[in-house]
Amino acid sequence: MDITALDFQQARIKQVLFKSRLRSVLYGVREADPSLFSLRDNPLAQWLTAVVKPKYSTRPEVLEIERAIQNMLNASQKLVTQYQRGHIEESRAGLEQVDIYADQIEKLLQKIERSSATAA
Repeated sequence: MDITALDFQQARIKQVLFKSRLRSVLYGVREADPSLFSLRDNPLAQWLTAVVKPKYSTRPEVLEIERAIQNMLNASQKLVTQYQRGHIEESRAGLEQVDIYADQIEKLLQKIERSSATAA
């Protein structure tokens, strides 16, 4: 099974949806669900496991993406804890760190996407 541009686009959408859910928590729109911070329950990590790993498990970028997702989830959980403790502005300011991880994930996705396009 080849990984298509649509697959990568869907991965990017999963990333945007995660950040949207996190912002909703930090702005009081929704409650924090513990699954939001679970690597096993994260849609992007699930996509990585189901779609990318079967074909590119030996690529170092795959492990790097998984690490970046875990770091992003850990940082997000800390922000929600800050928010729940009443440190609302600090938690919202910390979204910049989540964006840094998201950018790192995007660069790694692009790297894998380019190599999958040349392999096809």
